[in-house]
Amino acid sequence: MAKSQIWFGLASLLALIVVSAVADDVVVLTDDSFEKEVGKDRGVLVEFYAPWCGHCKKLAPEYEKLGASFKKAKSILIAKVDCDEHKSVCTKYGVSGYPTIQWFPKGSLEPQKYEGARNAEALAEYVNKEGGTNVKLAAAPQNVVVLTPDNFDEIVLDQNKDVLVEFYAPWCGHCKSLAPVYEKVATVFKQEEGVVIANLDADAHKSLGEKYGVSGFPTLKFFPKDNKAGQDYEGGRDLDDFVGFINEKVGTSRDSQGQLTSKAGIVESLDALVKELVAASEEEKKTILSRIEAEASNLKGSTTRYGKLYSKLAKSYIEKGSGYATKEVERLGRVLRKSISPVKADELTLKRNILSTFVASS
Repeated sequence: MAKSQIWFGLASLLALIVVSAVADDVVVLTDDSFEKEVGKDRGVLVEFYAPWCGHCKKLAPEYEKLGASFKKAKSILIAKVDCDEHKSVCTKYGVSGYPTIQWFPKGSLEPQKYEGARNAEALAEYVNKEGGTNVKLAAAPQNVVVLTPDNFDEIVLDQNKDVLVEFYAPWCGHCKSLAPVYEKVATVFKQEEGVVIANLDADAHKSLGEKYGVSGFPTLKFFPKDNKAGQDYEGGRDLDDFVGFINEKVGTSRDSQGQLTSKAGIVESLDALVKELVAASEEEKKTILSRIEAEASNLKGSTTRYGKLYSKLAKSYIEKGSGYATKEVERLGRVLRKSISPVKADELTLKRNILSTFVASS
């Protein structure tokens, strides 16, 4: 019973860490949450949209940019409502077409309809005027690698890299809709040295587009380490679709927030040996440790790093006793809830994941 309670507690702790991840810059409102956020102590700009609406898709990257810019403005909230999912609140506020953008002043549920241009600059000017702020638009993120004829082969054909390439045209509406999602994909994998998320303006560089059979925009192609001819990406275009695809093809373990999942760093053959180690007598432990070290030395590529960690943690487990793993997992959980660098978070998450096998086997 004690063992199951400890493990349940650890699982809850890991879930809490994931749930506490940073939310999108634009706050998603629902029928239930709308009046808990709107009409309170800050002004709120709300986009009422439908997922299938072409004009909404075109607005999306501009609205995301607006949300990122006002994220730290305590007196302003940038929000949106999916009217397909939450019809009652949209009906209540007279929404009859998409997108409809309304401004709700501080302390008021009486909206003013926004009638201006649908770009980040115009929206920011309007919110600053109505909200009495002076927020400047945030610079666009730059995690997507920009390709040109000069660097294409060097980056895409690098046999040490798995590369996803979007061939796009600046005038293409679907490309504009994809842009904020694609930037988030690049952000998710920015800590993975062997993964590159890139794009190429195939309108400006037509010869490269033609070379890889591009006939429409956007065209997405994946260039894994072992196939530099490229293969068509035919999956969905939501963030989770892209993240799932990269994780499956490359062997990474990232969630849609860019954090390592509970599977990151886990090597099945070493996990099996850890289970033996935990169940072994004191005399048998050193023999099993030698087997762990031997198995770890046979690992290749990115898993080499994991093997070294398994060996190090197995030694600590033997030296410090069976309670070491549980205490260390709890300590790492506390540290991970603090504000630490992404590199450090990855390092500690790998250690926590591997130690969790010791705990589960106890």
